[in-house]
Amino acid sequence: PEILLIGCCDSRVSPEQIFDAGPGEMFVLRNVANLVPPYKPNDDYHGTSSAIEFAVMGLKVKHIVVMGHAQCGGVKAYAELQHDPYMRPLAPGDFIGGWIKLLAPAAEKIGAPTEPLQNWSERLAWESIKQSIANLRSFPCVREAEAEGRLALHGAWFSIRGGVLWVMGDDGEF
Repeated sequence: PEILLIGCCDSRVSPEQIFDAGPGEMFVLRNVANLVPPYKPNDDYHGTSSAIEFAVMGLKVKHIVVMGHAQCGGVKAYAELQHDPYMRPLAPGDFIGGWIKLLAPAAEKIGAPTEPLQNWSERLAWESIKQSIANLRSFPCVREAEAEGRLALHGAWFSIRGGVLWVMGDDGEF
């Protein structure tokens, strides 16, 4: 495959269906809220990071697409926690609580919610795609391949209700 698609594990957002892709056309990596962590080598388990490294170094993909979507449960959980810090959507020590903290830099960029939480969550989902692309660039193999022109990074957002795919332009707008 020439494309690594990083998408959410939400069953309503199947990359193969959205892109009408056949078997082997895309290397698909799915996780909660389609997040890419920053490069951080250590002895922990790194499923997302190892898949990125395999796609870039082993498969030599030419494109990485980070695709978010509307009504994302992971983004919603983070947004609700910001709205009500006493809310405990997940128990301390659960993996998901630590994972969705990856949304914090994107949340800082868009600022505190000043609109209905659902609208803020959607803005956060869009900004998190940009943050994941920035985090991709923290991986040496991605940075090198992009600098050499062997790899291009893209952002996309899927509207479940409308069935519309929004693509991020070079200006960072969808």
